[in-house]
Amino acid sequence: MLTAVLSFMSLNAAGSDHFTQWVNPLIGTGGHGHVFLGANVPFGYIQLGPTQPTRGWDWCSGYHTTDSVLIGFGHQHLSGTGIGDLGDVALLPVTNRDQQQVIFKHSDEIVRPGYYAITLRENGKPYVYAELTATQRTGMHRYTFAPELKTAQLILDLRQGIGWDSPKQVKMKQLSPRMIAGYRHSMGWARNQKDFYVMEFSQDVTLEKLKNDTTGIITTANNGEPLLVKVGMSAVSIENAIGNLATENPGWDFYAIMKGADKAWNDELGKVAIETENNDDRTVFYTALYHTMIAPSVFNDVCGEYRGADGEVHEGDFTNYTTLSLWDTYRAAHPLQTLIHREKQRDMAQTFLHIFEQQGKLPVWHLMGNETDCMVGNPAAPVLADLVLKGFDVDPKAALNAMATSAMLDERSMGLLKKYGYIPYDLEGEKETVARGLEYALADWCIARVAQKVGDKEKFDYFDNRSRSYQHYFDKKTRFMRGKDSKGNFRDTKDFDPLSTKHRNDDYCEGNAWQYTWLVPHDVHGLVKLFGSEKAFITKLDSLFIIEGDLGEEASPDVSGLIGQYAHGNEPSHHILYMYNYVGQPYKAARLIRQVLREQYRNDVDGLSGNEDVGQMSAWYVLSSIGLYQEEPAGGKYIIGSPLFKQAALNVGDGKTFTVKAINNSDVNIYVQSAKLNGKTYNKNYIDYKEIVAGGILELVMGPKPSKWGTGKNARP
Repeated sequence: MLTAVLSFMSLNAAGSDHFTQWVNPLIGTGGHGHVFLGANVPFGYIQLGPTQPTRGWDWCSGYHTTDSVLIGFGHQHLSGTGIGDLGDVALLPVTNRDQQQVIFKHSDEIVRPGYYAITLRENGKPYVYAELTATQRTGMHRYTFAPELKTAQLILDLRQGIGWDSPKQVKMKQLSPRMIAGYRHSMGWARNQKDFYVMEFSQDVTLEKLKNDTTGIITTANNGEPLLVKVGMSAVSIENAIGNLATENPGWDFYAIMKGADKAWNDELGKVAIETENNDDRTVFYTALYHTMIAPSVFNDVCGEYRGADGEVHEGDFTNYTTLSLWDTYRAAHPLQTLIHREKQRDMAQTFLHIFEQQGKLPVWHLMGNETDCMVGNPAAPVLADLVLKGFDVDPKAALNAMATSAMLDERSMGLLKKYGYIPYDLEGEKETVARGLEYALADWCIARVAQKVGDKEKFDYFDNRSRSYQHYFDKKTRFMRGKDSKGNFRDTKDFDPLSTKHRNDDYCEGNAWQYTWLVPHDVHGLVKLFGSEKAFITKLDSLFIIEGDLGEEASPDVSGLIGQYAHGNEPSHHILYMYNYVGQPYKAARLIRQVLREQYRNDVDGLSGNEDVGQMSAWYVLSSIGLYQEEPAGGKYIIGSPLFKQAALNVGDGKTFTVKAINNSDVNIYVQSAKLNGKTYNKNYIDYKEIVAGGILELVMGPKPSKWGTGKNARP
């Protein structure tokens, strides 16, 4: 057992530029973080890690640091979601065939990017040292059993997923003395998920089926050597699972696979190099960057085949992706990808367009080839439009067709939007109408910009007009976005509480009126006009960060990380701080950005103010700590905030680097005093995408007091 530990520790002998040493995967495994813990590679199909019994909302990923019960090492997990699923195809090393779980100590765990290990004990005495690592489509296990055990035993569990998931059809079959294969078809959040697997062992094993073939006991002699298990997975077939395994993990060198996973993570994390003397900040940053790359997940086999949104098998010349939490990730995670993962964006666009072809609309929240229709709006439109407007290899006419068609369906309240110009709350039992309407408006703005690019005046006029539908919800008397009925009347004020965050209430989705009034990132100046003046807008915006009160007995747990009524723990608030730049007060944004960076992200298991939301919570930190944030949902206008580090250098591809230097930066010097771009005076408080990816240096001189930099009319976005 000691040899295994030492082989792991040797990876830490790397130099200071070995970025994986600064990742703490335990951040977010406590509180409401819901993050995945285990072994994987960037954007991999496999997330191999410990699975615990589901005990409620905080077990969405299958793991929570308050729990010490292990039911298996599952090969797929979610990270940061508000609903649970996956946990598929689990192995559990045991001492007897009747064992279904193991009590463990968190002090016995070792975890780093691409590697997870734990000592499991019985009556306090170690009986196995379990190690896990992974490639994109395969998992690898190494079990070193205590020498006094004559038999090595593993429970193969196809029955238990994570909480909300249940099997429909399962199969396990021994193909040879060293190979087991089968499938698990299940129904959960992904209503028709299909997993096929193959397991190859380093020595002969025996499989005995138990409990109606949903579980089995795998046994072999404990000969003093570690028992190695390689697992290939596919959503298409057993044959493809075998092909994935043969291609990605043909040998038996666990250390080589572990080292390869470490290199894969190191290469991706190294795309951003920061300079700071604060190692906690460094750890929080690289852990955040790590969390942005757990998903989207590769969802095709090495042969190119994948299971489409229509349930059929397809083949394409692109990498297909899944786990698309778009309501969350369109805001910061995807704009971050366009800076440092530019080589993946054609594949991302092709994924969206093929989903459109297969299901008749763009993805809303796609999971393992299944449309869940989770959350509100048309959140694929900002992502796809952003790629078109930034000049990626996307057919703009095909993208426009997909976006426009998806936005003209009669589902999810869009029929009412087309009829009334807004979504009345009193028809068809409509819920969350303000949230739906505001999300549709910003998506429509994105569609209009693409229509403008391709010269489609009819579509531009229609969607540009519909992008201003947010104005219907603005009540000038209360200065809040509020629900309207089919006669054009606002909800009676006696039924209106701007603080209420009643879960799934009549007007909002995971938020209240204070938070949703600002969900107009595509037309900030238009929102200012609704308030009547910049002064009135600023007064209300200032109040957001001061107002406190009871959110109600049925408050959504997502509404967290509060500064007044600004809720950083949930996505609808994420852009609000940067609105100050649009009205010439970037110094107010700077103070609040620093407050959020310092107070709501920590090097701790409870280090996130809300759940991770598949990379969005961390992407906000990555971009904001660098000093940039894309406010408008598409097009690449990055607002300059208050960088946390002395320097951050981004590898933007094509051999180019964009560097943000913060001169005299400190916890006191948080305000930009002056700026230069490539040596020339720069007065704008934002920067365009094309200037970033061209490479260069943005120098920001920082100071302890607000300055006039970025405040002039011509300096604003």
